Amino acid sequence: MRIQRPAPRFRVVLGAIGVSLVLAACGGGGGGGGGGAGFFLPTSPATGGNTPPDVNPPADDPPDNVSPPPVLPVLPVVSCADLAGKSLPASAISLPTQGATVTSATPVAAGDVGNTLGDYCRVRGTIQPVDPASQSINFAVNLPEQWNQKTIHFGGGGFDGVLIDGTEVIRFGPAGKPAPLALGYATYGDDSGHQSGSITDGRFAANDEQLANYGGQSLKKTRDVAQALVFARYAVKPKHAYFLGTSTGGRDALSYIQRWPLDYDGVIANEPALNYTGTRLSNVAVGRALYGNGAVGWLSLAKTLLVQKTAMDACDKLDGAADRIVSNVESCRQLNTQILASLACPGGLDTGPTCLSKEQLDTVRAIENPLDFTNYALANGVKRAGGYNILEGTLVAGPFTTRDLGTKATTRDANVFVTGDQWMKYFVTRNAAFDSVSFDPLNPAADQAARVAAVSNLTDATDPNLAPFFDRGGRLIMLHGLADEVISNNSTIDYYKQVVATLGQPAVDKGMRFYTVPGMGHGTGSFIPNWDSLAALEGWVEGGLAPATGIAVDAVAGTYGRTRPLCRFPAWPKYRGSGSLDAAVNYNCVTEVGNPLACPNLPALLTSYKGGDSFGEELRVQIDPATMAYTVTIDASLQRAAGTQRTGTLIAEGNCSYTSAESGAVFSFGAGGVLSGGVNAPSGGGFAPLVAFQNTFSAAPVSGDFKSIANIFNAVGVQQGTGGTSAQMLAVRLRNAGTFQYCRDPVSSGFMVYDANCTQTEKGYAAYNTLRASFDVFTTSPTGTAVTTGGTLSGSMVIGMVNGVAVPMHLVRESATNAGLRVFGLQQGLVPGVADGSYALASVKGENHDATVSGNGFNLGGAAATLSYDTPVPGVAQADAGRPGSLIFNSGVLAFVSSDGANAALELGVRH
Repeated sequence: MRIQRPAPRFRVVLGAIGVSLVLAACGGGGGGGGGGAGFFLPTSPATGGNTPPDVNPPADDPPDNVSPPPVLPVLPVVSCADLAGKSLPASAISLPTQGATVTSATPVAAGDVGNTLGDYCRVRGTIQPVDPASQSINFAVNLPEQWNQKTIHFGGGGFDGVLIDGTEVIRFGPAGKPAPLALGYATYGDDSGHQSGSITDGRFAANDEQLANYGGQSLKKTRDVAQALVFARYAVKPKHAYFLGTSTGGRDALSYIQRWPLDYDGVIANEPALNYTGTRLSNVAVGRALYGNGAVGWLSLAKTLLVQKTAMDACDKLDGAADRIVSNVESCRQLNTQILASLACPGGLDTGPTCLSKEQLDTVRAIENPLDFTNYALANGVKRAGGYNILEGTLVAGPFTTRDLGTKATTRDANVFVTGDQWMKYFVTRNAAFDSVSFDPLNPAADQAARVAAVSNLTDATDPNLAPFFDRGGRLIMLHGLADEVISNNSTIDYYKQVVATLGQPAVDKGMRFYTVPGMGHGTGSFIPNWDSLAALEGWVEGGLAPATGIAVDAVAGTYGRTRPLCRFPAWPKYRGSGSLDAAVNYNCVTEVGNPLACPNLPALLTSYKGGDSFGEELRVQIDPATMAYTVTIDASLQRAAGTQRTGTLIAEGNCSYTSAESGAVFSFGAGGVLSGGVNAPSGGGFAPLVAFQNTFSAAPVSGDFKSIANIFNAVGVQQGTGGTSAQMLAVRLRNAGTFQYCRDPVSSGFMVYDANCTQTEKGYAAYNTLRASFDVFTTSPTGTAVTTGGTLSGSMVIGMVNGVAVPMHLVRESATNAGLRVFGLQQGLVPGVADGSYALASVKGENHDATVSGNGFNLGGAAATLSYDTPVPGVAQADAGRPGSLIFNSGVLAFVSSDGANAALELGVRH
């Protein structure tokens, strides 16, 4: 590779501390200004003076979709050691200081133990304050031996106080991608002008200069020094300068381009704490709910987890995927009232860990709801602080976050309160003994409101007028998780909307991309995205290629490698209904809104469904969609009297599923008029799973003509009797006259290709019963010919018609202690993809399970398996040891028989 070098080597001006040459301004990104001046710079023989030559003059923005010419690396013109001890006068830094000093400049070799960043010069130094009582700004600059002519400024975190040294990798970047320094970037950062062992220590803010530095001034000071160092070492201006920040660093990034829009070409702001004052006021408001009034509103870990689980159960499936990620956040928000009502303790009193008292519910509301300020405003006229989505999937406790609501009511150590308490003590009141719980964020005293507003003007990054940045070609990528438990994503959404309102959507689309990530907390959560944001920004700034819908790879250990589309706000990823839940290709970015509980498969009028349950009982289910009242009527049974009824009300939980009063059975409405659910078992507790149909096949007067539905099927089911529960896996032929014959494999007693001469066989016929609108089933001699008379009444058959396709269901009633159910699916090729989707299944064990089929992937109740299709016979898919068993599929109805030893059971249900 050809290395670009300045022709003659430049002479280094070795100025002592306090004696510096103030030279021409060192340009920022793309050669932009900003007032920073050079120091200990080379003298150019070409000009005979101290002004640095314009070795790489700024180029105009490239046209869209045109790749820029490759940038060749540049070598240093001064050694690393020559930078040590040099200084920069205060006049060369844009904001008031007493100058800067390089305290060390250390060469780091690529071969040094533990170094993965290549050959570079490790520069460390200080920027001296104006106020003698203020601490200095510590800065770090890293200058690679082969420089790509680009710089990156890294933002801080929390209350800062810890040096950001610029050696880090890209936050939320792709696994394995080297740090920017290793890629040839000159990188830098600082500690915001104070030093502390904790990023939650707010004591520094009692000093005005330290507070102003934290509010953003240290960034400008550090940038001016860093850019001067870059020019001093290479005698070349950067072609491009970028700023990357997360949390407080995201605020840093936005604050910078709002105040000094000419210095950076591109910015990435992850989960930005932009409404900084609003965030701290929200912290205090939650603290008041937790610890005020004798701490009666405090939530234990058990109760916090209960809130999270209840919200997740209500909203998980609103995006079409049962993956414990709430993607359809705004529809979920419509369920807040329902969720809170389900959590309430009777009478509003705290009766234990299974419910919440009135005061505890108020705490949840304090976390969830935004703060709307009516008596005063924050910087830039902001009058709202967004709430946290605890009722929409945000996790403030449990395995996916390190934060919670504290150890006990008396310690006041909830993470969400600690930083707000420090802020009140040192930013606002400057009284270390101040009781933050006594402060009312919505109605402060006049002097307190004035102080809050003043602090807001120092620290917040909410100016929506980004036109000066965009107009010079600046580009911004902003990302925020929709489950952030530390910095409200709703405040970021508010800011984005304000930018659009100020500049218009076309201008925002030209200069900004805002992505929201379901399941992502504050660097935590059930989905942590990995994607190459820096490459996207470079392509946009340097090549004119605006980012579109990216692909995010999950970095969470237990789900590592699954992907989702990275959707631009306000879109969110919705599962298409088929294919792997872990593959982004099976999701669309959508912006649909509406009633999250609406079910397109729900009947419009009072409707009856005909079907049966796993005890062989023939039944009817009546649904009133106006009230969601249901009635299950037993039409034929050997365990309880015909006419027995069960009644209740269905409560929507989304995705066409409804809870019931049948011992927890979930009712689900499938397409084509099919219903799955459960009814209280006739004995033994729990519920018996059922399937029923709006439309059924009928034939009269006796056997009739079955020609239109006659075929060869596989059947799966369950037989429940005195000997226990046994799985059923058979072949069956249903003939034109209504006769049928079952066959079992003579060795396995399971599936086989149907053979009229099979030895393990059952025979009989079905005769229509006009009174019950079903078929009576008569068994006949297994060795005799097919007949349609005589025999023994042994059950019934309901033949559902789903979009014109027959779904026969045989309800076996041999005796009160030997009964069961069999569901039919055609014995013909079943190819991967046909049965793809999400299912609501009910087990004969009285359990509800979610299931997904995605090609050869199968997941039932969290257990994953691989499917082998047409195994052992056509029309059957066999699951491996991950969830051993076999399934058949017929018109949206799925029946799975487990072969897992003692766990053998039938799972039966419909596709959502």
